[in-house]
Amino acid sequence: MTRFTSMAQTAALSVMLSAVAGTAFAEWRQETDAAAYQAECFRPWTADTATWVHEASEGPYRIAVVNSFTGNTWRIQMLKTLLAFAETPEMKGKIEELKVISTGTDVSAQIAAMEDFINQGYDAVIANAMSTDGFNRVIRAGDRSETLVMTFDNILDTDKVMQLSSDNHEFGRLQGEFLVEKVGTEGKILEVRGLPGISVDLDRHQGLRDVLDQHNGIEIVEVVGNWDDGTAQKVVADAIATHGEFAGFAVQAGSTGALRAILDAGHPLVPIAAEAENGFRKMAADLEDDGLEVISVGYSPALGAIAVKAAVSALEGNPLPQLMSVPLPVAMTSTLEDGQNYWSNLDDNFFTPNEFPPCNVNFTAEEIMAQDAE
Repeated sequence: MTRFTSMAQTAALSVMLSAVAGTAFAEWRQETDAAAYQAECFRPWTADTATWVHEASEGPYRIAVVNSFTGNTWRIQMLKTLLAFAETPEMKGKIEELKVISTGTDVSAQIAAMEDFINQGYDAVIANAMSTDGFNRVIRAGDRSETLVMTFDNILDTDKVMQLSSDNHEFGRLQGEFLVEKVGTEGKILEVRGLPGISVDLDRHQGLRDVLDQHNGIEIVEVVGNWDDGTAQKVVADAIATHGEFAGFAVQAGSTGALRAILDAGHPLVPIAAEAENGFRKMAADLEDDGLEVISVGYSPALGAIAVKAAVSALEGNPLPQLMSVPLPVAMTSTLEDGQNYWSNLDDNFFTPNEFPPCNVNFTAEEIMAQDAE
């Protein structure tokens, strides 16, 4: 699961933050027993997740989004969805300025950009963090200036900032349980991991291993695919050439490339636990009659749009969970339906679960693919 500080560490850190920020911090943000605002959208991670309320400020708001890595289609689609959502009637009147930048894989560059936006007086600074730690300084800077700092997608090792994601430990667990059901308790599994050092990869890996490691007869070979089709295709092809046949595959993302490598190698159609890319689902549907069995666990690019909605809601003074959970949509081979959870007439390179009606994020695949991410 997501990693947090201990209760003793939390208490000590609270004292330090109070000393740094003074009484203004206590007035600006408080824990509350009030019910979370729009709970069907902003779901608490667990029943024990704290609910925060920030002092309401007058809009429209200046919001900065500091993305990190942009080297795969999920990130590009996430940015497209976020920008499109900001232009909807619900959001447009509430946002004076939306600044979106990407800083790459350099954590220090991302932190510096966040601090710069805080210093410029932005009302909220939202980050898809490049690392699980190292952000305490920018969190403290936000507290001192009463700037709403929050993260989405990648979860930080702290409970001192508002965060939003899907349960990636659950993502890995679902993949692991599917493989055990289909493969059994013996055999060789290829695990195709994501971008190293990020909580999404770490949590998915741990969820998968929590299931597979219970069975001594399962051997796991790991490769790094960076959540990218081209990289995943290469590392899967190399793994098959080196290790021979596998009993099953667990692919965090880059699933289309991974399946292409399996087909190109003439590998048997063994069970595949994968992500929700359109190309993968198209091929999986076509191969159902050939005996391919898959689970396709979705991780919605709408997370960025939902994070913007959460930031605006918090600035308006609405109570929200400190850590918010967005459900994982799941499809099996037997539930794949053209025009519903994949699109045979569209490109391979987008992630299918883009809509999230509880948060009024309702863009179709066609609408998002037509957007410009710049």
